[in-house]
Amino acid sequence: MSLSTHVLNAVTGRPAAGMLVRLSDAHGTVLAERRTDDDGRVKDLPAPGTGTHRLTFETGEISPFYPTVAIDFTVADPAAHYHVPLLLSPYSYSTYRGS
Repeated sequence: MSLSTHVLNAVTGRPAAGMLVRLSDAHGTVLAERRTDDDGRVKDLPAPGTGTHRLTFETGEISPFYPTVAIDFTVADPAAHYHVPLLLSPYSYSTYRGS
């Protein structure tokens, strides 16, 4: 299993570089903290295993309304790659399971 994320600032159409991203397990235990690279990506998150997990993004620099965005996701296949992108603007966000 591998895990990655990508953050795009929808207002500028540019990656959100330097954003803090936190990976936690279902109990709230922080498993990793990383900052997005110049391309808005975090490629080296640890493989959390099966179950429900959370990615928390510190979005306050882009969004005055959402200081953080938390995305809960479930890992069902421990052999698969999971990519959890975030598309962010000041007053909305969306996510999907990427490839």
